[in-house]
Amino acid sequence: MVLTQKETAALKDLQTQEQSCIEKYTRYSQEAKDPQLKELFKHISDDEQKHYKSLGQALNGTVPSVDCNDTQGRNYQPKAHYTPNDNSPEKKTDCFLVTDCIGTEKLVSGEYNNDVFIFGDSDIRKLLADIQIEEQNHAEMLWKYKTINGMA
Repeated sequence: MVLTQKETAALKDLQTQEQSCIEKYTRYSQEAKDPQLKELFKHISDDEQKHYKSLGQALNGTVPSVDCNDTQGRNYQPKAHYTPNDNSPEKKTDCFLVTDCIGTEKLVSGEYNNDVFIFGDSDIRKLLADIQIEEQNHAEMLWKYKTINGMA
C-alpha cells in the first residue's frame, strides 16, 4: 500500500493529536482526586497509546485489524464518589478535568470523522472509523462519570 502525501500528512496529524491526548490523560491521572477517575484517565491514556501505535503501523504500510467495538462506553458503570451537594475543591478539580476531556474527545472524534474521507484504502477507513468509535466511547465514559458524581 502506498499512501498519498495527503494521506501521510493526515495520519501524522492524527498521531500528533493522539500523543497530546496521551500526555493529557497521563497528567490528569496524576491530578485527579478520585481514585476511580485516576483509573479511568489511565485506561483512556492506554487506549490513546494503542491508537498512536495503530496509526504508526498504517504509516508503515500495515493496517491492524479492528472490530469497531462500541460497547466500552455503553457498559461503563462508574460509582458515585461525590454527592450532588459537595462543593469541595477536590470535586471542582475533578469536574474541570472531566469536562476538559469531554471537549477534547469531541474535537478528536470530529477529526477522525473528517479525515476518514481522505483515504482510498478501505482498511485504513475502517481503522479510522474504529478509533473514532473508541473516542466516542471515551466521551461517553467521561460523561457517565460526570453525571453520576453530580457534576453535570
